[in-house]
Amino acid sequence: METLANLPHIINRGAEWFASIGSPPKSTGTRIFCVSGHIKRPGNYEVPMGITFRELIDEHAGGMRSDKKLKAIIPGGASAAFFTDRHLDVKLDFESVAQAGSMLGSGGVTVMEEGTSMVWAALRLMEFFYHESCGKCTPCREGTSWLVQTMRRIVSKRGRMEDLETLTDLCQNIAGRTVCAFGDAAIAPVLSTLQHWRDEYEELIREADAAGLAGLPELILPMAGRH
Repeated sequence: METLANLPHIINRGAEWFASIGSPPKSTGTRIFCVSGHIKRPGNYEVPMGITFRELIDEHAGGMRSDKKLKAIIPGGASAAFFTDRHLDVKLDFESVAQAGSMLGSGGVTVMEEGTSMVWAALRLMEFFYHESCGKCTPCREGTSWLVQTMRRIVSKRGRMEDLETLTDLCQNIAGRTVCAFGDAAIAPVLSTLQHWRDEYEELIREADAAGLAGLPELILPMAGRH
């Protein structure tokens, strides 16, 4: 629909006009970004391609909702690798976001403030991917199930340090081994949070160890079945 909405303007004003907007040569024109999370003005914003995350969040979405600092950004929907506050000056175009290690995807930008558990955030996304997997490919079907179970154990403070290696191994056995790109998308939240906030995983595991609960079954509700 976004593409179709641009067509009348391109026809009326010409391709050169459209190409002059945004971030030439590949990311031209405008893009609608759906900004949500811990910000003052969540909403849909049509802006030229190539503005920075900082401009989108501070100038268009009103900045952070409280005095807490920005901690994480999901730049392009659930299947995009997480960014940190160090990525605020990355340009919102396909090439810049890819070079920084994620993807612009659907343009769904989620902002999270300090105090948000990145392990919990990654788990919530993994539960979504587990539920939405069609189940055709064994790596995706079984891998997303084991990822959810392992992360639930960590979040409920029953994890072990070996679980971190298990998470990485599971992701590596999903990547590139599915018929569609769903499997590759599903592992992005886990790998990126392990990369940027591994200490949060380790802290939950240390708490489990201190309480003598490491390795015990998690106490969260059993996994919901697929539709």
